Amino acid sequence: MNAMVKAEGVHKSFGPAHILKGIDLEVSPREVFCLIGPSGSGKSTFLRCINHLEKINAGRLYVDGTLVGYRQSGDKLYELKEREVAAQRRGIGMVFQRFNLFPHMTALENVMEAPVQVKRESKAVARERAQRLLDRVGLGDKTGHYPSQLSGGQQQRVAIARALAMEPKLMLFDEPTSALDPELVGEVLDVMRDLAQDGMTMIVVTHEMGFAREVGDSLVFMDDGVVVESGHPREVLTNPQHERTKSFLSKVL
Repeated sequence: MNAMVKAEGVHKSFGPAHILKGIDLEVSPREVFCLIGPSGSGKSTFLRCINHLEKINAGRLYVDGTLVGYRQSGDKLYELKEREVAAQRRGIGMVFQRFNLFPHMTALENVMEAPVQVKRESKAVARERAQRLLDRVGLGDKTGHYPSQLSGGQQQRVAIARALAMEPKLMLFDEPTSALDPELVGEVLDVMRDLAQDGMTMIVVTHEMGFAREVGDSLVFMDDGVVVESGHPREVLTNPQHERTKSFLSKVL
């Protein structure tokens, strides 16, 4: 079975700052893959590289067996046109820390927007799916509400529904609960648990160690642009092998 995501020697720099220093990892289909580590360790940058929001400087990134952002001819890589990159991105849903909803659109309209604009779906089909997805994330009664009328947790659940509306094969979550009040975190994690049970392949950058332990299939601890330690979440969290991992976990657990 092909890996859903495969990174081979991925490097990324911003000017003189070397952020990713040779990342190698694989994520299997249906796997919940959690990334933890201190701020500035490269987790979010790596996530953004997966859908080519950031261009890598060296290495290879594959999603579902296809090279991301480039085509290879002989030994050379050629960057894809923006249109081709956009086509690749359609299969990848992304949920950010900040919900990035359109403030002038209702919850229903936010979820309908991409299928109508990008996939050229009919509004009737998009509306029916949007209603179904909002029901699924527990917001079926909030379809006519604007983002400003929703709590942070509700806005983030709309953002998850919006990402699912494109029927992605892979979901990327960039610290989806970090901007939320503590009492709202659970409602977002519950939706993510349901997605995991349904077999969605997910890469989750998170500080929620309980979620990683309970829902994750794999856990990677990153620091300073490298993978320091990886394994089953319970194993890494209860019995870390590296001093750097032990030090980090002693502060967050």
